[in-house]
Amino acid sequence: MKAMTLTAYGETAKFEAAELPKPEPTSGHVVVRVAASSVNTVDTMIRAMGSDLPLSPALPAVLGMDFAGVIEAVGEGVSAFAIGDEVYGCAGGLADLQGALAEFMLADARLIAHKPKSISMREAAAMPLVGITAFEGLERAGITAGQKVLVQGGAGGVGHLAVQLAKHFGAEVYATGTGDTQMDVIQGYGATPIDFAAEKIVDYVAKYTDGAGFDLVFDTVGGANMTNSFEAAALNANIASTVGLLEIDLSPAHFKGLSLHIIFMLLPMLSNQSREKHGAILGELAKIVDTGALTPLLDDAVFGLDNVAEAYDRLTSGKAIGKVVIDI
Repeated sequence: MKAMTLTAYGETAKFEAAELPKPEPTSGHVVVRVAASSVNTVDTMIRAMGSDLPLSPALPAVLGMDFAGVIEAVGEGVSAFAIGDEVYGCAGGLADLQGALAEFMLADARLIAHKPKSISMREAAAMPLVGITAFEGLERAGITAGQKVLVQGGAGGVGHLAVQLAKHFGAEVYATGTGDTQMDVIQGYGATPIDFAAEKIVDYVAKYTDGAGFDLVFDTVGGANMTNSFEAAALNANIASTVGLLEIDLSPAHFKGLSLHIIFMLLPMLSNQSREKHGAILGELAKIVDTGALTPLLDDAVFGLDNVAEAYDRLTSGKAIGKVVIDI
Protein backbone atom coordinates (compact mmCIF):
# COMPACT_ATOMS: atom_id res chain seq x y z
CA MET A 1 0.00 0.00 0.00
CA LYS A 2 1.05 3.60 -0.52
CA ALA A 3 1.87 5.65 2.57
CA MET A 4 3.56 8.93 3.38
CA THR A 5 6.35 8.51 5.90
CA LEU A 6 8.73 10.66 7.89
CA THR A 7 12.31 9.44 8.03
CA ALA A 8 13.46 12.39 10.13
CA TYR A 9 11.86 14.85 12.52
CA GLY A 10 12.00 18.66 12.43
CA GLU A 11 9.82 21.62 11.47
CA THR A 12 10.77 21.26 7.80
CA ALA A 13 10.94 17.44 7.75
CA LYS A 14 9.75 16.06 4.43
CA PHE A 15 7.12 13.38 3.97
CA GLU A 16 8.29 10.63 1.61
CA ALA A 17 6.17 8.20 -0.39
CA ALA A 18 6.73 4.56 0.52
CA GLU A 19 5.25 1.16 -0.27
CA LEU A 20 4.36 -0.62 2.97
CA PRO A 21 2.70 -3.98 3.62
CA LYS A 22 -1.06 -3.77 3.90
CA PRO A 23 -2.00 -4.45 7.53
CA GLU A 24 -3.70 -7.72 8.43
CA PRO A 25 -6.66 -7.78 10.85
CA THR A 26 -5.78 -8.81 14.39
CA SER A 27 -7.98 -9.69 17.34
CA GLY A 28 -10.18 -6.77 18.36
CA HIS A 29 -9.11 -4.68 15.37
CA VAL A 30 -10.32 -3.78 11.90
CA VAL A 31 -8.50 -2.81 8.72
CA VAL A 32 -9.82 0.44 7.26
CA ARG A 33 -9.43 1.70 3.72
CA VAL A 34 -8.75 5.35 4.56
CA ALA A 35 -10.74 7.96 2.63
CA ALA A 36 -9.57 11.08 4.44
CA SER A 37 -7.51 12.25 7.40
CA SER A 38 -7.36 15.62 9.16
CA VAL A 39 -4.40 17.46 10.63
CA ASN A 40 -4.35 18.35 14.32
CA THR A 41 -1.96 20.57 16.22
CA VAL A 42 -0.50 17.51 17.95
CA ASP A 43 0.33 16.01 14.53
CA THR A 44 2.38 19.10 13.63
CA MET A 45 4.06 19.00 17.04
CA ILE A 46 5.14 15.39 16.48
CA ARG A 47 6.58 16.29 13.07
CA ALA A 48 8.49 19.26 14.52
CA MET A 49 9.61 17.90 17.89
CA GLY A 50 9.98 14.17 17.29
CA SER A 51 11.70 12.35 20.14
CA ASP A 52 11.28 15.40 22.40
CA LEU A 53 7.65 14.30 22.68
CA PRO A 54 7.21 10.98 24.52
CA LEU A 55 4.24 10.07 22.31
CA SER A 56 6.12 10.36 18.98
CA PRO A 57 6.42 7.14 16.94
CA ALA A 58 9.76 5.63 16.00
CA LEU A 59 11.10 6.45 12.54
CA PRO A 60 10.17 5.81 9.81
CA ALA A 61 6.77 7.03 10.96
CA VAL A 62 3.31 7.18 9.42
CA LEU A 63 1.47 10.06 11.10
CA GLY A 64 -2.21 11.00 11.03
CA MET A 65 -4.52 10.38 13.99
CA ASP A 66 -7.96 11.20 12.61
CA PHE A 67 -9.57 9.31 9.75
CA ALA A 68 -12.77 8.31 8.02
CA GLY A 69 -13.03 5.33 5.72
CA VAL A 70 -14.53 1.94 4.93
CA ILE A 71 -13.84 -1.32 6.77
CA GLU A 72 -11.88 -3.70 4.57
CA ALA A 73 -11.37 -6.59 7.01
CA VAL A 74 -12.51 -7.54 10.52
CA GLY A 75 -10.44 -9.28 13.18
CA GLU A 76 -11.50 -11.96 15.62
CA GLY A 77 -13.80 -10.81 18.39
CA VAL A 78 -15.16 -7.76 16.57
CA SER A 79 -18.96 -7.89 16.43
CA ALA A 80 -20.02 -4.24 16.17
CA PHE A 81 -18.59 -3.69 12.67
CA ALA A 82 -18.66 -5.50 9.35
CA ILE A 83 -16.83 -5.30 6.04
CA GLY A 84 -18.16 -2.34 4.07
CA ASP A 85 -19.16 -0.23 7.10
CA GLU A 86 -18.30 3.46 6.92
CA VAL A 87 -16.46 4.44 10.10
CA TYR A 88 -14.47 7.25 11.66
CA GLY A 89 -12.10 7.55 14.56
CA CYS A 90 -8.81 8.62 16.06
CA ALA A 91 -6.71 5.49 16.31
CA GLY A 92 -3.10 5.92 15.17
CA GLY A 93 -0.22 8.21 14.34
CA LEU A 94 1.52 8.05 17.72
CA ALA A 95 3.62 5.64 19.77
CA ASP A 96 3.51 2.23 18.06
CA LEU A 97 0.22 2.85 16.22
CA GLN A 98 0.45 3.39 12.45
CA GLY A 99 -1.34 6.53 11.35
CA ALA A 100 -3.88 7.41 8.69
CA LEU A 101 -1.55 8.87 6.05
CA ALA A 102 -1.77 5.59 4.17
CA GLU A 103 -4.21 3.75 1.99
CA PHE A 104 -5.01 1.31 4.82
CA MET A 105 -4.64 1.33 8.59
CA LEU A 106 -5.22 -1.09 11.44
CA ALA A 107 -7.60 0.36 14.04
CA ASP A 108 -8.67 -0.84 17.46
CA ALA A 109 -12.43 -1.39 17.14
CA ARG A 110 -12.92 0.27 20.54
CA LEU A 111 -11.62 3.58 19.14
CA ILE A 112 -13.99 3.90 16.20
CA ALA A 113 -17.70 4.34 15.46
CA HIS A 114 -20.02 4.29 12.51
CA LYS A 115 -19.61 7.49 10.53
CA PRO A 116 -22.43 10.07 10.73
CA LYS A 117 -24.73 9.42 7.79
CA SER A 118 -25.43 13.06 6.97
CA ILE A 119 -21.88 14.27 6.32
CA SER A 120 -19.07 13.44 3.91
CA MET A 121 -15.95 11.39 4.58
CA ARG A 122 -13.93 14.62 4.60
CA GLU A 123 -16.17 16.17 7.24
CA ALA A 124 -16.18 13.00 9.33
CA ALA A 125 -12.37 12.84 9.23
CA ALA A 126 -12.24 16.35 10.67
CA MET A 127 -14.11 15.42 13.83
CA PRO A 128 -12.68 12.64 16.01
CA LEU A 129 -9.87 14.21 18.06
CA VAL A 130 -11.46 17.63 18.44
CA GLY A 131 -14.96 16.21 18.84
CA ILE A 132 -13.98 13.79 21.59
CA THR A 133 -12.02 16.55 23.32
CA ALA A 134 -14.96 18.97 23.20
CA PHE A 135 -17.44 16.35 24.40
CA GLU A 136 -15.20 15.10 27.21
CA GLY A 137 -14.36 18.61 28.37
CA LEU A 138 -17.99 19.65 28.68
CA GLU A 139 -18.95 16.33 30.26
CA ARG A 140 -16.19 16.41 32.87
CA ALA A 141 -16.97 20.04 33.68
CA GLY A 142 -20.55 18.99 34.41
CA ILE A 143 -22.43 20.97 31.78
CA THR A 144 -26.17 21.33 32.41
CA ALA A 145 -28.97 23.15 30.63
CA GLY A 146 -29.33 26.81 31.54
CA GLN A 147 -25.69 27.41 32.46
CA LYS A 148 -23.77 30.35 31.12
CA VAL A 149 -20.81 28.81 29.31
CA LEU A 150 -17.75 30.63 27.97
CA VAL A 151 -15.63 28.91 25.30
CA GLN A 152 -12.19 30.46 24.96
CA GLY A 153 -11.17 30.18 21.30
CA GLY A 154 -14.65 29.49 19.97
CA ALA A 155 -13.65 29.44 16.29
CA GLY A 156 -10.82 26.92 16.73
CA GLY A 157 -10.75 23.19 16.11
CA VAL A 158 -11.98 22.12 19.54
CA GLY A 159 -13.71 25.42 20.24
CA HIS A 160 -16.16 25.46 17.33
CA LEU A 161 -17.43 22.00 18.27
CA ALA A 162 -17.56 22.86 21.99
CA VAL A 163 -19.72 25.88 21.15
CA GLN A 164 -22.18 23.73 19.20
CA LEU A 165 -22.24 20.94 21.77
CA ALA A 166 -22.81 23.37 24.64
CA LYS A 167 -25.76 24.80 22.69
CA HIS A 168 -27.04 21.27 22.09
CA PHE A 169 -26.87 20.56 25.82
CA GLY A 170 -29.03 23.61 26.52
CA ALA A 171 -26.45 26.11 27.72
CA GLU A 172 -26.34 29.85 27.04
CA VAL A 173 -23.08 30.06 25.13
CA TYR A 174 -20.51 32.81 24.72
CA ALA A 175 -17.17 32.47 22.96
CA THR A 176 -14.01 34.50 22.50
CA GLY A 177 -12.16 35.15 19.27
CA THR A 178 -10.95 38.15 17.33
CA GLY A 179 -11.41 39.51 13.83
CA ASP A 180 -14.50 39.50 11.64
CA THR A 181 -14.07 35.94 10.38
CA GLN A 182 -13.86 34.39 13.85
CA MET A 183 -16.71 36.54 15.13
CA ASP A 184 -18.88 35.42 12.20
CA VAL A 185 -18.03 31.74 12.81
CA ILE A 186 -19.00 31.99 16.48
CA GLN A 187 -22.20 33.89 15.78
CA GLY A 188 -23.09 31.44 13.01
CA TYR A 189 -23.20 28.65 15.59
CA GLY A 190 -25.68 30.57 17.72
CA ALA A 191 -23.26 31.82 20.38
CA THR A 192 -22.52 35.36 21.50
CA PRO A 193 -19.10 36.39 20.15
CA ILE A 194 -16.67 38.26 22.38
CA ASP A 195 -13.64 39.98 20.82
CA PHE A 196 -10.91 39.37 23.40
CA ALA A 197 -8.70 41.98 21.72
CA ALA A 198 -11.34 44.69 22.10
CA GLU A 199 -13.18 43.82 25.33
CA LYS A 200 -11.70 43.53 28.80
CA ILE A 201 -12.65 40.48 30.83
CA VAL A 202 -14.17 42.52 33.63
CA ASP A 203 -16.32 44.36 31.09
CA TYR A 204 -17.77 41.31 29.34
CA VAL A 205 -18.27 39.49 32.63
CA ALA A 206 -20.28 42.49 33.83
CA LYS A 207 -22.15 42.76 30.51
CA TYR A 208 -23.18 39.11 30.17
CA THR A 209 -23.28 37.78 33.74
CA ASP A 210 -24.01 40.89 35.83
CA GLY A 211 -20.51 40.50 37.26
CA ALA A 212 -21.12 37.01 38.63
CA GLY A 213 -18.93 35.18 36.10
CA PHE A 214 -19.54 32.16 33.87
CA ASP A 215 -20.69 28.84 35.33
CA LEU A 216 -18.41 26.84 33.04
CA VAL A 217 -15.34 27.94 31.09
CA PHE A 218 -13.90 25.73 28.35
CA ASP A 219 -10.41 27.08 27.68
CA THR A 220 -9.15 25.70 24.37
CA VAL A 221 -6.35 28.29 24.33
CA GLY A 222 -4.78 27.28 27.63
CA GLY A 223 -1.30 28.21 28.73
CA ALA A 224 -1.08 31.76 30.03
CA ASN A 225 -4.72 32.28 29.05
CA MET A 226 -5.68 30.10 32.02
CA THR A 227 -5.53 33.16 34.29
CA ASN A 228 -8.09 34.86 32.03
CA SER A 229 -10.38 31.88 32.48
CA PHE A 230 -9.99 32.12 36.25
CA GLU A 231 -10.97 35.79 36.08
CA ALA A 232 -14.03 35.09 33.91
CA ALA A 233 -15.32 32.22 36.06
CA ALA A 234 -18.04 32.40 38.67
CA LEU A 235 -17.58 31.23 42.25
CA ASN A 236 -17.32 27.42 42.40
CA ALA A 237 -17.32 27.25 38.60
CA ASN A 238 -15.79 24.46 36.54
CA ILE A 239 -12.98 25.06 34.06
CA ALA A 240 -11.93 22.59 31.39
CA SER A 241 -8.65 23.18 29.57
CA THR A 242 -6.83 21.39 26.78
CA VAL A 243 -3.44 23.03 27.45
CA GLY A 244 -2.11 22.80 31.01
CA LEU A 245 1.64 22.65 30.31
CA LEU A 246 2.72 25.59 32.43
CA GLU A 247 3.55 26.77 35.92
CA ILE A 248 0.79 29.00 37.23
CA ASP A 249 -0.35 30.68 40.43
CA LEU A 250 -3.53 28.92 41.48
CA SER A 251 -4.42 31.53 44.10
CA PRO A 252 -7.23 33.03 41.98
CA ALA A 253 -8.70 29.56 41.52
CA HIS A 254 -8.42 28.90 45.25
CA PHE A 255 -10.24 32.06 46.29
CA LYS A 256 -13.07 31.31 43.86
CA GLY A 257 -13.27 27.61 44.72
CA LEU A 258 -12.80 26.63 41.08
CA SER A 259 -12.54 23.07 39.78
CA LEU A 260 -9.99 22.56 36.99
CA HIS A 261 -10.25 19.67 34.51
CA ILE A 262 -7.30 18.99 32.19
CA ILE A 263 -8.38 17.20 29.02
CA PHE A 264 -5.68 15.01 27.47
CA MET A 265 -7.64 13.16 24.84
CA LEU A 266 -4.78 10.86 23.77
CA LEU A 267 -4.59 8.98 27.08
CA PRO A 268 -6.68 5.94 26.04
CA MET A 269 -4.53 5.40 22.94
CA LEU A 270 -1.30 5.81 24.87
CA SER A 271 -2.28 3.76 27.91
CA ASN A 272 -4.60 1.18 26.29
CA GLN A 273 -7.09 1.95 29.04
CA SER A 274 -10.77 2.93 28.61
CA ARG A 275 -10.51 2.97 24.81
CA GLU A 276 -14.16 1.96 24.55
CA LYS A 277 -15.15 5.38 25.93
CA HIS A 278 -13.81 7.05 22.80
CA GLY A 279 -15.86 4.77 20.60
CA ALA A 280 -18.95 5.54 22.70
CA ILE A 281 -18.38 9.30 22.44
CA LEU A 282 -17.93 9.06 18.68
CA GLY A 283 -21.22 7.17 18.52
CA GLU A 284 -22.95 9.96 20.46
CA LEU A 285 -21.35 12.62 18.28
CA ALA A 286 -22.60 10.85 15.15
CA LYS A 287 -26.15 10.95 16.50
CA ILE A 288 -25.85 14.66 17.29
CA VAL A 289 -24.43 15.38 13.84
CA ASP A 290 -27.30 13.54 12.19
CA THR A 291 -29.84 15.66 14.10
CA GLY A 292 -28.29 18.74 12.50
CA ALA A 293 -27.00 20.17 15.80
CA LEU A 294 -23.28 19.69 15.07
CA THR A 295 -21.35 20.53 11.92
CA PRO A 296 -17.55 20.48 11.52
CA LEU A 297 -15.92 23.50 9.89
CA LEU A 298 -13.44 22.64 7.13
CA ASP A 299 -10.73 24.84 5.70
CA ASP A 300 -11.18 25.65 1.99
CA ALA A 301 -7.72 24.38 0.99
CA VAL A 302 -7.68 20.90 -0.56
CA PHE A 303 -4.80 18.46 -0.09
CA GLY A 304 -4.01 14.90 -1.13
CA LEU A 305 -1.57 12.23 -0.05
CA ASP A 306 1.11 13.66 -2.35
CA ASN A 307 1.18 17.09 -0.67
CA VAL A 308 0.85 16.22 3.00
CA ALA A 309 3.64 18.62 3.97
CA GLU A 310 1.67 21.53 2.53
CA ALA A 311 -1.34 20.50 4.62
CA TYR A 312 0.77 20.50 7.78
CA ASP A 313 2.24 23.87 6.84
CA ARG A 314 -1.25 25.22 6.22
CA LEU A 315 -2.25 24.46 9.80
CA THR A 316 0.92 25.84 11.37
CA SER A 317 0.67 29.03 9.28
CA GLY A 318 -2.38 30.13 11.24
CA LYS A 319 -4.20 30.91 8.00
CA ALA A 320 -6.56 27.94 8.07
CA ILE A 321 -10.18 28.60 8.97
CA GLY A 322 -11.52 25.25 10.14
CA LYS A 323 -9.95 21.80 10.06
CA VAL A 324 -7.34 20.99 7.43
CA VAL A 325 -8.28 17.73 5.68
CA ILE A 326 -6.18 15.44 3.48
CA ASP A 327 -7.90 13.25 0.89
CA ILE A 328 -6.31 9.80 0.83
